[in-house]
Amino acid sequence: MTSTQLPSIMGLATASGIGLLIGLVRERANAEHPNQIAGLRTHALAALIGALGFWLGTAVLVVLLAGLVLMAALGYRRSSESDPGLTGELTLLLTPLLGALAMQVPSLAAGLGVAIAILLQAKASLHHFSRVLLSEQELHDGLVLLASALVVLPLLPSGAVDPWGVLRPDAVWRLVVLVMGVGVLGHIAQRAAGARWGLQLAGFFAGFVSSTATVASYGAAVRRQPELAAFAASAALLSNLASLLLMAVVVASVSLPLATAGVLPLTGAGVTLLIVALLGLRAQSGQSSEPPKLNGRSFQLRHAVLLAVAISLVLLISAALTQVMGNAGALITSALAALAEWHAAAASLAQLAAANALPLSNARWGLVLLLVSSAIAKTALAFISGNRRYGMRVAFGLWCMVLVAAALAVL
Repeated sequence: MTSTQLPSIMGLATASGIGLLIGLVRERANAEHPNQIAGLRTHALAALIGALGFWLGTAVLVVLLAGLVLMAALGYRRSSESDPGLTGELTLLLTPLLGALAMQVPSLAAGLGVAIAILLQAKASLHHFSRVLLSEQELHDGLVLLASALVVLPLLPSGAVDPWGVLRPDAVWRLVVLVMGVGVLGHIAQRAAGARWGLQLAGFFAGFVSSTATVASYGAAVRRQPELAAFAASAALLSNLASLLLMAVVVASVSLPLATAGVLPLTGAGVTLLIVALLGLRAQSGQSSEPPKLNGRSFQLRHAVLLAVAISLVLLISAALTQVMGNAGALITSALAALAEWHAAAASLAQLAAANALPLSNARWGLVLLLVSSAIAKTALAFISGNRRYGMRVAFGLWCMVLVAAALAVL
């Protein structure tokens, strides 16, 4: 056996395996529809036909594929009354193409074959999801999110459009997509784990992306369903805990001395958020044993756009103040930036500390100032986006965080 024959033998073996795998799945499906034309043996032979046709030449492959198309058309004509679907016929045409691909890239063909087999096997689950679990409103929200992320976002310019070079249209729209994505994530988690624990899990992990967006998204959910206030507030506080953890990592990566100096107030702030979130959830659990039912709405596009506009205005004001005041306005600028999100403000503060442009003690109090600024912005956002009950619970947790961090900073 020469070295030139090895790829062909490997391709034939891969094609045979693909045909047997897909045929096995289709054979089991034939138990429900015995009139289907293709089962295990047919798909195995079809894969080999594709492989041998590719080996023998393009003309032979085209003729063989044309014959399979004719067979599939005749088979569909015979079985269309009992099984009007086209899955079996399309699979029969796809199998020889995978066989031909196996002669060129066996690993890619094998991966596609496994993926197709999984897709065929998941027929009942996919039908149940699309026809029963997924509501019309959820489908609409998903399409809006995909269009915003995959159609609108790539079309926006990436360069700054303001005199200070901080406002980029793609970054602003990315925030809109983020707010909608957080809403979808929370909705999926609720559907999977229930309102009591699903919101908390989604809120915590969404906080690593943007706690501001999470507070706003859950506030919008509370406006639609006021009974979710306690659960959503707990999730919002957990999102701030995740954002605080990420902020600590950002500070440590830029200025380890500042992270060491601020470890006590930041740790106290994080523990406080966790305690208040869990206590609020426990108190609500004692009042109701069943989580509230969900509606089908994941987010509101108008709400996401308004939030992005507000944060853009904050960034413009912050940039203008920096140009006017220079390093003397570093703390004020960082505080303004923290109105939008912690991480960029914390990074700039840590850079000043690392460059010795700001004393370490002042920078540590700067971290506390970031918490104050963030608490102000998110408190206002919680009341604006949600209802009074949601706003009060979020505000209580955030300002407890601030008080504990300030007390530990004094020590």
